[in-house]
Amino acid sequence: MKKALLLMTMFVSAGAMAQEPQSSTDTIVKPIIPVEKVGLLKNIDVLFHTRVGFESYFDNGTFTNSEFDNNQARIEIKGKIHDRVYFRFRNRYTQKSEIGTKDHIERGVDMAFVGIYLDPKTRLDIGKMSTDWGGFEFDLNPIEILQYNDILQHADNFLTGVGVTHTLDNGHSFGLQVLNSRTQHFEDQYQDFDITNIEKAKMPLAFVTNWRGNFFGGKFQTNYSYSYFQEAKSKVMNYVSLGHKYQDDKLTIMYDFQYSKEDLDRKGMVSYMVNNTLADGVKGHVSENVAYMDNWIKADYLVTPKLNLSLTLMTSNAYGKNIESTTSGTDRLRTSYGFIPTVQYIPFKDINVRFFVSYVGRYYNYSSYAKNNLGLENYNTGRLTIGFVAPLLIL
Repeated sequence: MKKALLLMTMFVSAGAMAQEPQSSTDTIVKPIIPVEKVGLLKNIDVLFHTRVGFESYFDNGTFTNSEFDNNQARIEIKGKIHDRVYFRFRNRYTQKSEIGTKDHIERGVDMAFVGIYLDPKTRLDIGKMSTDWGGFEFDLNPIEILQYNDILQHADNFLTGVGVTHTLDNGHSFGLQVLNSRTQHFEDQYQDFDITNIEKAKMPLAFVTNWRGNFFGGKFQTNYSYSYFQEAKSKVMNYVSLGHKYQDDKLTIMYDFQYSKEDLDRKGMVSYMVNNTLADGVKGHVSENVAYMDNWIKADYLVTPKLNLSLTLMTSNAYGKNIESTTSGTDRLRTSYGFIPTVQYIPFKDINVRFFVSYVGRYYNYSSYAKNNLGLENYNTGRLTIGFVAPLLIL
């Protein structure tokens, strides 16, 4: 009995000792994030951009299959770490993971740059960033875009370099970027084609200028840009994008015009059409002197605070010079059309979470020459989606 009492006394004493507070010098009670660093978190945002849906696919009007799809999944961290220094990082998890042979960063990384305010209205960005194309289609959060028009769908939209932006007192801003013209080396970019007759450029850079206009208290905005890309020796790309936006309490209308004239087919669409009849494994030549012209319009109407209706319309034309003959001039090879009606339900006032139903319809019409000589046929595709979309602010 005495032994039992002695053991109980020892256990109680040990328990009492274990409940004593740790010494203030013990590192266990120190916070993981030091107190002096906690203030930085006030200026840091962590976001999870997501779009998930149940999708049904159609080819030429015939149902093919249905499945759940993680359309978009991106993590973004951005914020100020100093009064004049900020950063932005965004990683895309629905993109094939491959390292760019030119910029040495994963293709899935949209942005990874540091910004410095040279003065309150002028900032300098350094790193991988979104190319300041102009237009509002590319300006929107990618989770908002159910289908890009042809030019943006086939472009390198995130490139490494430096950029300067200056904002005026009236809200207008002007920008200039000097970037790598692509993420891959020349040989990797055109690996599907025979490029032995083309000399690569020693300094393949891109120069992108941008003007963002602000009128009538922000109700009407413009987003214009001109870009010059050195793609190969004596081969350049000139790209113009003109964006327009009207917005009031309920209605938003955006219209973009884009035109890309390419000495060397950077988008590749014309090249693949022209080489369509080649046998498998045979490399054709990259098309030269091609052009692409896109029109894109999107209208949103907020019927009630919980119901939004949206309609996107788009067209795209692809041209090649002297495709039909040595003197045929500018030949149109293909026109594509697209329409995207969408109904969104917004259940909460204080968080941007939406459920939606949409249909993406695309029609591709080829010229008589493309049909008769290149073996191409008109076709159409459809995608019906019931889904969920949200840019979630986690921190």
